[in-house]
Amino acid sequence: MPSPSPLPGDAPVDGPSTKPTRWPSKRLGRRALATLGASSVVAATGLAAHVGAAPADLPTGAGMVLNAPIVGVAALPGGQGYWEAGADGGVFSFGDAGYYGSAGGLHLSEPVVGLVATPDGRGYWEVAADGGIFAFGDAGYYGSTGAMVLDQPVVGMAATPDGRGYWEVAADGGIFAFGDARYAGAATGHSPTSPIVGVAATADGAGYWEVAADGSVFALGDARWAGNAPLGTAVVGISARGAGYRLVSATGGVFALGGASYDGSSAGQALRRPIAGMAATPTGYLVAGSDGGIFAFGGANFYGSLGGATIYTPPPPPPAPAPAPPTPPADDGDTPSQIAAWDRVNVCEEGGVWDVVGAEYSGGLGFSNANWATFNTFGYPSNAGYATPDQQIRVAVAFATAYWGNPDAAPDQDGCAGGY
Repeated sequence: MPSPSPLPGDAPVDGPSTKPTRWPSKRLGRRALATLGASSVVAATGLAAHVGAAPADLPTGAGMVLNAPIVGVAALPGGQGYWEAGADGGVFSFGDAGYYGSAGGLHLSEPVVGLVATPDGRGYWEVAADGGIFAFGDAGYYGSTGAMVLDQPVVGMAATPDGRGYWEVAADGGIFAFGDARYAGAATGHSPTSPIVGVAATADGAGYWEVAADGSVFALGDARWAGNAPLGTAVVGISARGAGYRLVSATGGVFALGGASYDGSSAGQALRRPIAGMAATPTGYLVAGSDGGIFAFGGANFYGSLGGATIYTPPPPPPAPAPAPPTPPADDGDTPSQIAAWDRVNVCEEGGVWDVVGAEYSGGLGFSNANWATFNTFGYPSNAGYATPDQQIRVAVAFATAYWGNPDAAPDQDGCAGGY
């Protein structure tokens, strides 16, 4: 069960904002990432992978357009490189991190939400919101929730120390263990007002921490609870370090708890996009922005980033066509005075009813069926009772013109006796 209260002497730490070890917008050079996930880039300048120490001209996202935002970062075990993953499954490698493939060319049912490296750094997993697992390099596939109906989407994953298993965590705190990963409980129901956003495993794999968007941390198994982020913090990720952990917020704030070192943060920096996640290195940590910018702190090295790339924004859908204006009633040529006069006849003859159908007289004006057939030269219905009031009045005007020599003539209501 989650630990109920903080342990003494382990208050959250987010020290004064410090400049990253290497700022992503500095030392920008052009180098092609031969490691780019194919569908993650709409357009890019020419680049070539490098191995070994970072060259003077580090890779940058300048001139690139990403199909999707960056959602996660993972570091090599020794800290000599790292990967970034996009929501479309594209993988980008820097430093000594090898490129082993990506889900970027696949048709995904749900977007990728996280990236985790294998313990030896020779592979990695991507996890999608439906729990689908994509294994590359020496990463093994041990199952997934991809075929399950989930109450809430998967938001992250963590690997076991030997890399032969992993956990998936859902937004409601549900934990799904695969391979040699041990189920140690879940935070389901413990964070009803704030979704879970990440999970990190303990060093021995016998426990894990879950973190919610409001910074609440839930310790399961042998994981030791060491505190939450300050109230009002929008946390987006968690990484383990020793017996403690670090949390990172969307604005770049870093909170070190349980003995994990605090080496600075990007809080207060003018971020182009919100922070997407973080990864621990042996002597520091990396923070990744959703635009691909990398911030390195402590002894973590900076080997380039996608900082400066543009995230593709699809054009808005075309506006819906304006509704067709209502069709105006057909103009039967009746004048207002004619309509008023024959309306009075209708009241007299049929009490306001217009759809009378009789053996000899029909309609609302008492027309004989014979006269209707004679004066209905307008293509109206063959029986007056099926014609509209305006149509009946138009035939009445034709009748009055022929019989009384005056199109405006009409029987007076007081004297109408029926039978026209």
